[in-house]
Amino acid sequence: MKFEIDGAELAVRLEGEREKPALLLIHGFPGSSASFRNVIGALAEDCLVIAPDLPGFGRSDPIDAPTFSRFADMLDELLERLGVSSFHLYLHDYGAAVGLHLATRAPRRIRSLVIQNANAHESGMGSQWSATKAYWDEPTPEREAAATAHLTYEGTRDQYVGGVPEDIAACIDPRLWEEDWRIMSLPGRLETQRALVLDYASHRARFGEIAEYLERWQPAALMLWGRHDVFFDIEETLSWMQALPRMEAHVLDGPHFLLETHPAECAALMRAFVRRVDGRG
Repeated sequence: MKFEIDGAELAVRLEGEREKPALLLIHGFPGSSASFRNVIGALAEDCLVIAPDLPGFGRSDPIDAPTFSRFADMLDELLERLGVSSFHLYLHDYGAAVGLHLATRAPRRIRSLVIQNANAHESGMGSQWSATKAYWDEPTPEREAAATAHLTYEGTRDQYVGGVPEDIAACIDPRLWEEDWRIMSLPGRLETQRALVLDYASHRARFGEIAEYLERWQPAALMLWGRHDVFFDIEETLSWMQALPRMEAHVLDGPHFLLETHPAECAALMRAFVRRVDGRG
């Protein structure tokens, strides 16, 4: 299904009954709503599942001057059109930079957070972020080249299997990064990715605001974390647990894209969690 929002077509996967609590699934880089293909069916037993392709990803059009804040604006409009006033919010990778705008803007509509390899603390940004941080400090062409060196076929593949144990990497279908790279090679897509690398600095700048939101509102939360994540340090899990001391946390023997290797386990944990939060289990 597609919606025209802010002059662009936004592709959205919708599944489940409108009367059920909504669950907004926001994907990360370099994927799309296809990241959720193995869990949507199960989750739709309990929720109205809403899984958009962010602008410039998947089947959604790129937009001019893309930022995570603008993406959040578009998802706000999408939720309004769908008549969704409250929802469970799944955060992954870039999805956290989008979704946490939604949460801090209107905390009362967030039924819960599902945190899957999503960063919102300095503790998650180790030495692997040094080139990106240098680019944020001084956005020269040379520093941009270093910070965006992953925007290649090889870099796209490494999002899935870089630094992942061989037996786990063998479970991930190469067609995933091949399709991601095909889409990233379409007109306007790499420009979107370069812009978002720079705009991620705005997400980092909001860490204090996000911490205040978590401290004040203490949303119900479930963590599903792939321990073989080469992008976000494992210390990030402790930061989330310190911020949300009642959070249910699971660290699994999986990669950054945990739903590729542990879909059944994650779907079962998510279903049980949202049912408890909604008073149905």
